[in-house]
Amino acid sequence: MLSRDADRVAILVNPTAGPIAAQPGADRLAGLLEKRGYKVEVFTDPAAATSQANRWHAEGCLRTLVGVGGDGTAAELVNRSDEGLPLTLFPGGNSNLLARYLQMSKDPEFLCRTIVEGVVARLDAGRANGRIFLLMIGCGFDAEVVNRVHANRTGHISLKNYFGPVSKAIWNYAYPEIQTSWEDGEGTVPVFTPAKMGLSPCGDAAGSLSARWLFVFNLPCYGGGFRIAPQSDGSDGLLDVCGFRSGGFWRHLAAVVLRRHQRSADWFACRRRRLRITAATEVPYQIDGDPGGRLPLDVEVLPGRLTVVVPKDAVIACGQNRKTV
Repeated sequence: MLSRDADRVAILVNPTAGPIAAQPGADRLAGLLEKRGYKVEVFTDPAAATSQANRWHAEGCLRTLVGVGGDGTAAELVNRSDEGLPLTLFPGGNSNLLARYLQMSKDPEFLCRTIVEGVVARLDAGRANGRIFLLMIGCGFDAEVVNRVHANRTGHISLKNYFGPVSKAIWNYAYPEIQTSWEDGEGTVPVFTPAKMGLSPCGDAAGSLSARWLFVFNLPCYGGGFRIAPQSDGSDGLLDVCGFRSGGFWRHLAAVVLRRHQRSADWFACRRRRLRITAATEVPYQIDGDPGGRLPLDVEVLPGRLTVVVPKDAVIACGQNRKTV
């Protein structure tokens, strides 16, 4: 639960997130909180916002740090903030997958009630080459598309910005081989079996696998509403590693849309605490929908690293189950 004595709120407005300006909504939220007796400061610089929030958190007077933006804003704040610092999401970005997962709203009055009456949820995060991620990693085709979109970015991104890059990638992306390896003792849970879930396990406590399109999920969230890893659980202390052993866009897309990909012989899936992803040629990766760079990549789970303030009656999906926070 949130401490009733914590009366400071820091609000970070990402001026480059989303198709419309988020400042009016942030100002409205600040006014509502001040009427409730909270002391609010609004920032547009992530470094300044998290620095102040970290100080207040250490002093025990921080109610929450509010991130006004999308998934990139949330990840930036978590990377800059101390562990355990409570974060509230005000969805205002191009992609708001985490906010939707946590059942947050763009309504300032709803957010004010959440901050005043809500509860704290602790979820896992991941770390890739030293950077914390919250949702997922994609290696291969989708990362190629993300890189192309951001290379041509001149302002806010909308769905139409993806049409050209997707079309070009379909024609000329070569699907180079991706290797994933793990060491004995680093944790593997072969929970998926063809008999139970139509899935294939991907190895024992030590080993490797080869793929042409690879994903690592912390939460069951992916752009476009695609349910690639619906079983992913943000509270199990594990990451879901999955993907396709061969290349090809249209048949993989059709399988995902029809929700049959997990029964394909071309599909693999398992859960791990730590893994290394490499490639003999240049292969891009994306983190939470933003360009990440090129492989190799060292990935690990950070149990309970994400602390979020959610509505008091929030029901969060965890794998095939749902639970009230």
